[in-house]
Amino acid sequence: MPRGYTLFELLLALSLTAILATIAYPGFRAWLQDSRRDAVVTSTLHAVHAARQFAAARGESIELCATVDAANCSGGSDWSGGLLILGAGGNVYRSLPASNPEHGPRLSSNRPVLQFEPGTSFASPATFTICDRRGSRAARAVIVSRSGRPRVSERDASNRELRC
Repeated sequence: MPRGYTLFELLLALSLTAILATIAYPGFRAWLQDSRRDAVVTSTLHAVHAARQFAAARGESIELCATVDAANCSGGSDWSGGLLILGAGGNVYRSLPASNPEHGPRLSSNRPVLQFEPGTSFASPATFTICDRRGSRAARAVIVSRSGRPRVSERDASNRELRC
């Protein structure tokens, strides 16, 4: 005798699956947005550490700037297109993608260029702000100190709420 499922049993299983998916979707969406934001934070931290290391290892001033073409600094406050590490004479040492500007978080900075000096451990202090469509409540900041060391925070360098 063949065994199988009735139409009613199949519809019941599909209904339960749809209800569980509906319940799980908001949590999954928030998890996905957090992951995308954290990827931009990590990429920014990596760029700051790499620029600082290049300045110390090569003994020359290094600039970290925003780029849209992976070859030249854009000079703006929107860094979502990517990050560029430049040495003396405009030598490109590394180009890093920041995020997908259309779908991912937006990366902005209060400075168009960060400079890292060799030997003195001096860097331009700056604050990078990473925002997504959730606004200020989910934003993160990467704050670069005068010594060039970055830290991640949920508030700006003056301990105020981040603005997106």
